Amino acid sequence: MEWREEGIVLGVRRQGETSVVAEVMTRSRGRHLGLVRGGRSRKLQPVLQPGNTVEVNWRARLDEHLGFMTVEPVALRAARLMESAVGLYGIQLLAAHLRLLPERDAHPRLFDTLALIVEHLDDPVAAGALILRFEIALLEELGFGLDLSTCAATGGSDDLVYVSPKSGRAVSREAGEPWRDRLLPLPAFLKGGEAAPVLSDVADGFRMTGFFLARHVWEPRALREPDARIGALGVISRARASAAG
Repeated sequence: MEWREEGIVLGVRRQGETSVVAEVMTRSRGRHLGLVRGGRSRKLQPVLQPGNTVEVNWRARLDEHLGFMTVEPVALRAARLMESAVGLYGIQLLAAHLRLLPERDAHPRLFDTLALIVEHLDDPVAAGALILRFEIALLEELGFGLDLSTCAATGGSDDLVYVSPKSGRAVSREAGEPWRDRLLPLPAFLKGGEAAPVLSDVADGFRMTGFFLARHVWEPRALREPDARIGALGVISRARASAAG
Protein backbone atom coordinates (compact mmCIF):
# COMPACT_ATOMS: atom_id res chain seq x y z
CA MET A 1 0.00 0.00 0.00
CA GLU A 2 1.30 3.46 -0.88
CA TRP A 3 -0.02 6.97 -1.36
CA ARG A 4 1.31 10.50 -1.79
CA GLU A 5 -0.51 13.68 -0.75
CA GLU A 6 0.00 17.04 0.90
CA GLY A 7 -0.65 17.19 4.62
CA ILE A 8 -0.48 19.66 7.50
CA VAL A 9 1.62 18.58 10.45
CA LEU A 10 -0.36 18.31 13.70
CA GLY A 11 2.34 16.87 15.94
CA VAL A 12 5.04 14.25 16.46
CA ARG A 13 6.05 11.86 19.20
CA ARG A 14 9.46 10.36 19.76
CA GLN A 15 10.06 6.79 18.57
CA GLY A 16 13.42 5.30 19.46
CA GLU A 17 16.63 7.27 19.29
CA THR A 18 16.30 8.95 15.90
CA SER A 19 12.76 8.44 14.59
CA VAL A 20 9.34 9.97 15.29
CA VAL A 21 5.72 9.08 14.67
CA ALA A 22 4.33 12.00 12.70
CA GLU A 23 0.66 13.00 12.73
CA VAL A 24 -0.62 14.87 9.69
CA MET A 25 -4.00 15.99 8.40
CA THR A 26 -4.65 15.27 4.72
CA ARG A 27 -7.61 16.15 2.56
CA SER A 28 -8.58 12.72 1.28
CA ARG A 29 -7.13 10.43 3.97
CA GLY A 30 -7.94 12.42 7.09
CA ARG A 31 -5.73 12.42 10.15
CA HIS A 32 -2.94 9.96 9.50
CA LEU A 33 0.07 8.67 11.42
CA GLY A 34 3.32 7.22 10.13
CA LEU A 35 6.86 6.48 11.25
CA VAL A 36 9.45 8.92 9.94
CA ARG A 37 12.95 7.49 10.10
CA GLY A 38 15.45 10.16 11.10
CA GLY A 39 12.62 12.48 12.10
CA ARG A 40 14.73 13.89 14.94
CA SER A 41 17.55 14.92 12.65
CA ARG A 42 18.55 18.55 12.14
CA LYS A 43 17.19 18.35 8.62
CA LEU A 44 13.73 17.02 9.46
CA GLN A 45 13.02 18.55 12.88
CA PRO A 46 12.26 22.02 11.44
CA VAL A 47 10.01 20.40 8.81
CA LEU A 48 8.00 18.27 11.23
CA GLN A 49 6.65 21.21 13.24
CA PRO A 50 2.90 21.77 13.80
CA GLY A 51 1.37 24.03 11.19
CA ASN A 52 3.81 23.22 8.38
CA THR A 53 2.53 21.83 5.09
CA VAL A 54 4.49 18.86 3.77
CA GLU A 55 4.35 16.45 0.87
CA VAL A 56 3.78 13.05 2.46
CA ASN A 57 4.66 9.69 0.96
CA TRP A 58 3.21 6.84 3.07
CA ARG A 59 3.75 3.16 2.49
CA ALA A 60 3.04 -0.06 4.36
CA ARG A 61 2.67 -3.74 3.58
CA LEU A 62 -0.95 -3.68 4.78
CA ASP A 63 -3.34 -0.76 5.00
CA GLU A 64 -3.95 -1.26 8.73
CA HIS A 65 -0.25 -0.98 9.59
CA LEU A 66 1.26 2.22 11.02
CA GLY A 67 3.45 2.47 7.93
CA PHE A 68 6.44 4.60 7.05
CA MET A 69 6.35 8.23 6.00
CA THR A 70 8.79 10.36 4.13
CA VAL A 71 8.14 14.11 4.08
CA GLU A 72 9.24 17.02 1.92
CA PRO A 73 8.63 20.66 2.89
CA VAL A 74 5.96 22.62 1.03
CA ALA A 75 5.20 25.59 3.33
CA LEU A 76 7.18 26.15 6.51
CA ARG A 77 5.16 28.50 8.71
CA ALA A 78 5.70 27.00 12.19
CA ALA A 79 8.32 29.58 13.20
CA ARG A 80 5.87 32.39 12.41
CA LEU A 81 3.08 30.69 14.34
CA MET A 82 5.30 30.35 17.39
CA GLU A 83 5.97 34.09 17.41
CA SER A 84 2.41 34.88 18.50
CA ALA A 85 0.44 33.49 21.43
CA VAL A 86 -2.72 33.08 19.36
CA GLY A 87 -0.74 31.19 16.71
CA LEU A 88 0.84 28.86 19.25
CA TYR A 89 -2.42 28.12 21.07
CA GLY A 90 -4.39 28.05 17.83
CA ILE A 91 -2.47 25.26 16.11
CA GLN A 92 -2.49 23.21 19.33
CA LEU A 93 -6.26 23.69 19.63
CA LEU A 94 -6.93 22.71 16.02
CA ALA A 95 -4.87 19.55 16.48
CA ALA A 96 -6.81 18.70 19.67
CA HIS A 97 -10.09 19.17 17.80
CA LEU A 98 -9.01 16.95 14.91
CA ARG A 99 -8.04 14.19 17.35
CA LEU A 100 -11.73 13.93 18.24
CA LEU A 101 -12.25 12.40 14.79
CA PRO A 102 -11.42 8.79 13.90
CA GLU A 103 -8.00 8.31 12.37
CA ARG A 104 -7.95 8.00 8.57
CA ASP A 105 -11.51 9.30 8.12
CA ALA A 106 -11.59 11.89 5.33
CA HIS A 107 -12.97 15.31 6.29
CA PRO A 108 -12.12 17.54 3.30
CA ARG A 109 -14.11 20.50 4.62
CA LEU A 110 -12.13 20.53 7.85
CA PHE A 111 -8.86 20.15 5.96
CA ASP A 112 -9.68 23.09 3.69
CA THR A 113 -10.64 25.21 6.72
CA LEU A 114 -7.45 24.19 8.52
CA ALA A 115 -5.35 25.12 5.47
CA LEU A 116 -6.96 28.58 5.49
CA ILE A 117 -6.61 29.11 9.23
CA VAL A 118 -2.88 28.35 9.42
CA GLU A 119 -2.27 31.32 7.11
CA HIS A 120 -4.08 33.72 9.49
CA LEU A 121 -3.04 32.60 12.96
CA ASP A 122 -1.18 35.79 13.82
CA ASP A 123 -4.19 38.05 14.37
CA PRO A 124 -6.59 37.47 17.33
CA VAL A 125 -9.71 38.66 15.48
CA ALA A 126 -9.13 36.83 12.19
CA ALA A 127 -7.77 33.71 13.88
CA GLY A 128 -10.54 33.64 16.46
CA ALA A 129 -13.28 34.00 13.85
CA LEU A 130 -11.79 31.25 11.69
CA ILE A 131 -11.28 28.86 14.61
CA LEU A 132 -14.86 29.53 15.66
CA ARG A 133 -16.09 28.54 12.21
CA PHE A 134 -13.89 25.46 12.45
CA GLU A 135 -15.60 24.48 15.72
CA ILE A 136 -19.02 24.89 14.11
CA ALA A 137 -17.92 22.70 11.20
CA LEU A 138 -16.44 20.17 13.64
CA LEU A 139 -19.77 19.89 15.48
CA GLU A 140 -21.47 19.24 12.15
CA GLU A 141 -18.92 16.58 11.16
CA LEU A 142 -19.49 14.88 14.53
CA GLY A 143 -23.26 14.84 13.98
CA PHE A 144 -24.21 17.78 16.20
CA GLY A 145 -24.60 20.55 13.65
CA LEU A 146 -26.16 23.89 14.58
CA ASP A 147 -28.94 25.49 12.52
CA LEU A 148 -28.25 29.22 12.49
CA SER A 149 -30.28 30.05 9.38
CA THR A 150 -33.86 30.38 10.67
CA CYS A 151 -35.65 31.05 13.94
CA ALA A 152 -36.61 27.92 15.89
CA ALA A 153 -39.86 29.59 17.02
CA THR A 154 -41.09 31.43 13.92
CA GLY A 155 -39.19 29.92 10.99
CA GLY A 156 -38.15 33.39 9.87
CA SER A 157 -34.62 34.53 9.08
CA ASP A 158 -34.75 38.14 10.26
CA ASP A 159 -33.08 39.61 13.36
CA LEU A 160 -31.56 36.36 14.60
CA VAL A 161 -29.59 37.18 17.76
CA TYR A 162 -29.81 34.08 19.99
CA VAL A 163 -29.16 30.34 19.86
CA SER A 164 -31.27 27.86 21.80
CA PRO A 165 -29.09 25.71 24.08
CA LYS A 166 -31.73 23.01 23.85
CA SER A 167 -32.07 22.67 20.07
CA GLY A 168 -28.96 24.35 18.71
CA ARG A 169 -31.15 26.52 16.48
CA ALA A 170 -31.18 30.28 16.03
CA VAL A 171 -33.85 32.41 17.72
CA SER A 172 -35.01 35.88 16.71
CA ARG A 173 -34.83 38.85 19.05
CA GLU A 174 -38.60 39.12 19.47
CA ALA A 175 -39.24 35.40 19.95
CA GLY A 176 -36.34 35.02 22.37
CA GLU A 177 -36.91 38.12 24.49
CA PRO A 178 -38.86 36.34 27.28
CA TRP A 179 -36.05 33.78 27.67
CA ARG A 180 -33.04 35.93 26.79
CA ASP A 181 -31.20 35.03 30.00
CA ARG A 182 -31.36 31.33 29.08
CA LEU A 183 -30.28 31.70 25.47
CA LEU A 184 -26.81 31.87 23.96
CA PRO A 185 -25.71 34.91 21.94
CA LEU A 186 -25.43 34.52 18.16
CA PRO A 187 -22.53 36.58 16.75
CA ALA A 188 -23.60 38.86 13.93
CA PHE A 189 -20.85 37.75 11.53
CA LEU A 190 -22.16 34.15 11.64
CA LYS A 191 -25.51 35.18 10.21
CA GLY A 192 -24.19 35.84 6.70
CA GLY A 193 -24.18 39.17 4.97
CA GLU A 194 -21.25 41.56 5.24
CA ALA A 195 -20.88 41.87 9.01
CA ALA A 196 -17.19 41.75 9.94
CA PRO A 197 -16.10 39.84 13.04
CA VAL A 198 -15.17 41.85 16.14
CA LEU A 199 -13.55 40.57 19.32
CA SER A 200 -16.76 40.71 21.38
CA ASP A 201 -18.59 38.64 18.75
CA VAL A 202 -15.75 36.12 18.62
CA ALA A 203 -15.86 35.73 22.41
CA ASP A 204 -19.64 35.22 22.30
CA GLY A 205 -19.20 32.65 19.55
CA PHE A 206 -16.71 30.63 21.58
CA ARG A 207 -19.15 30.64 24.47
CA MET A 208 -21.77 29.18 22.12
CA THR A 209 -19.59 26.47 20.57
CA GLY A 210 -18.03 25.66 23.95
CA PHE A 211 -21.46 24.90 25.36
CA PHE A 212 -22.29 22.40 22.61
CA LEU A 213 -18.82 20.85 22.53
CA ALA A 214 -19.00 20.27 26.27
CA ARG A 215 -22.48 18.75 26.15
CA HIS A 216 -22.11 16.59 23.05
CA VAL A 217 -18.40 15.83 22.79
CA TRP A 218 -16.18 16.44 25.81
CA GLU A 219 -18.42 15.33 28.66
CA PRO A 220 -19.66 12.08 27.00
CA ARG A 221 -16.02 11.13 26.37
CA ALA A 222 -14.92 12.12 29.89
CA LEU A 223 -12.76 14.89 28.41
CA ARG A 224 -12.27 18.45 29.54
CA GLU A 225 -11.93 21.60 27.50
CA PRO A 226 -8.48 21.60 25.87
CA ASP A 227 -5.90 23.75 27.64
CA ALA A 228 -5.05 25.27 24.27
CA ARG A 229 -8.63 26.51 23.94
CA ILE A 230 -8.47 28.15 27.34
CA GLY A 231 -5.17 29.75 26.31
CA ALA A 232 -6.55 30.98 22.99
CA LEU A 233 -9.61 32.48 24.68
CA GLY A 234 -7.31 34.21 27.15
CA VAL A 235 -5.38 35.82 24.29
CA ILE A 236 -8.63 36.98 22.67
CA SER A 237 -9.90 38.31 26.01
CA ARG A 238 -6.70 40.30 26.57
CA ALA A 239 -6.82 41.68 23.04
CA ARG A 240 -10.44 42.70 23.63
CA ALA A 241 -9.54 44.46 26.89
CA SER A 242 -6.63 46.21 25.21
CA ALA A 243 -8.83 47.41 22.34
CA ALA A 244 -11.45 48.69 24.77
CA GLY A 245 -8.84 50.51 26.85
